[in-house]
Formats: sequence, C-alpha cells, structure tokens
Amino acid sequence: MKRARLPLTALRSFEAAGRHLSFSKAAEELFVSQAAISRQIRELETFLRQPLFERHHRRVELTDAGRRLLDQLVTSFDAIDRLLCELAAAPGQSVVRVSIEPSLASVWLVPRLNRFRQLRPDIDVSLEVDVRLIEFRSDQPELALRFSPAATSWPRSQAERLASTVDSPVLSPALLASGPPLEKPVDLARYTLLHEENRQGWTRWFEAAGVPADAVPARGPMLADASLSKQAALLGHGVALGDLLQIGNEVKTGALIKPFDIDVASGAYWLVARDLGGLSEPASAFADWLRGEFAESRHALQEQA
Repeated sequence: MKRARLPLTALRSFEAAGRHLSFSKAAEELFVSQAAISRQIRELETFLRQPLFERHHRRVELTDAGRRLLDQLVTSFDAIDRLLCELAAAPGQSVVRVSIEPSLASVWLVPRLNRFRQLRPDIDVSLEVDVRLIEFRSDQPELALRFSPAATSWPRSQAERLASTVDSPVLSPALLASGPPLEKPVDLARYTLLHEENRQGWTRWFEAAGVPADAVPARGPMLADASLSKQAALLGHGVALGDLLQIGNEVKTGALIKPFDIDVASGAYWLVARDLGGLSEPASAFADWLRGEFAESRHALQEQA
C-alpha cells in the first residue's frame, strides 16, 4: 500500500479506542466527539473490508483482525512518541518521571531518595503520585512502582518483581506498656485495630494465627493507606497491620514493636514500564538504583527475622 493512502487519522482513532475498549474514552483522549471516533472507525473498517470491533449493547470487543492491528499500532505509535520526545528534549536534560502509589512514595521511597541524588546528581527525579495504572504514553511517566496483591502483569507493559510483601501487627512501646498484656494473638482483640482501606487484612492475619472468626473484632478506624496507618500506630492510636518492608526501620529502632512472629503474605511490589530493556539512560539508572534499594530492604528484613 502506498504511504500516501494510509488513513492516519482513522488509525489514530482506532488505536485509542482499541486500547481503552471504549469509543467514549478514545474521544476524551483525542479531544473529539464520540461520533467522530465512530465515523473514523467505520471508514477504516470499510477501507479494510472487515470489522475491527464486535459491537455489543454497552461494550465493544476487538476482532482477531482488530487485535493484530492494535498490537502493531501501539508499538509503532509508542516508538514515534519516544523519538519525538528525544528530539524535542533540551540538550543535556536528565529527568526521570516515576508514577508511584502514595504510601510507597511517602513511607519508603522519599526517605531514601537523597541517596540517588548523591549517586547521580545529574538526574532529577519527578514523582507523580497516583494509584491509577498508566499507559506509558509520551506525556506520562516512563517508570511506575506498583503494589499488587495478585497481579503479575499489566496490558502492553513489562513488569519486574522487586519484593514480596508480608504484614504483621505493630504498635508503639507506650501503647504496649499501658495496654493489656499480649501473650497470644487473640489478645489483640482487646486493642483498637487500625485498618487500611478495608478489614480483610486483619481477617487474614487472625485466620493465619489460628484465632476463630467470631473472636475478631469488626471495629477500628479505617485509614486510606499504609502511611496513615503507620503514623497512627506511632502516635499510639492503635495496632497497625504493617507492611514490614515499609516499617522495617521503625521495628529495628524500637519505635514500633512487633509482638508476634506471625507474618502474612500480602502481595508484591513491581517495577513496571512499557519496555524495561528500552529505557532512557536516566530511567535505566533509576531502575537499577531501585533494584538495589529493594534488595537492601529485603536483606534487612531477613536479618531481623
């Protein structure tokens, strides 16, 4: 096919709709109307003489031909985006943009970030705190740090496991000294329990500890993330179910007490990117530093065990 005949506008509309599996979200991304997206895709399907989507009442699915075309377009458009960004970048510019979840940023990464600056003062790190997954488009971060209880991969990206996570009860020395004795796991039911997002974490821990479900109190403050839970525990407001990777230093220094050697696996932290082998030099340097920092955190936990 001659390049002059390539339906570039229609291909761009299809690529956005295919990634989102939504004509309306594609319209939002491209700042056009949903009708315009539908028209462009119909014209592309007419041009190709075959459907690219299966249309259902409230959703669309890609056909085999649609999936083949989408895979090629995502790869091609991303490569073009990266090259244009490189060409447009200011000479000597060294910035790595990282998408990261709030609690991991505030509790684990920010306290260590100055180490990277001392190692590579020529690279500025831009942290973009967001719990949502990103598509790694040209206007988005090049790297992401994510926690997941179960997922090991994300669409159109590569993921590398950095560390497994385990949770264990922790509380302040002052609260332990003033509260009821903690001789066995069920004794925690006499304390205020701090919950993150939901009550499932404590339910899993008590089950692992052999405590009957009817002895588990369905009460306690509900906090948005690990950073708030950690702060509340340090202030003596209750017992947190802490991610030991994030609170290992507080346990080591005695700022928080770990009363029982019962840990429950809760998921893993992942380094995610469009192409981990094709990162820019600043992003590659930061990724290598992250691997080393997570390895150090894992080693510190093993020493405490």
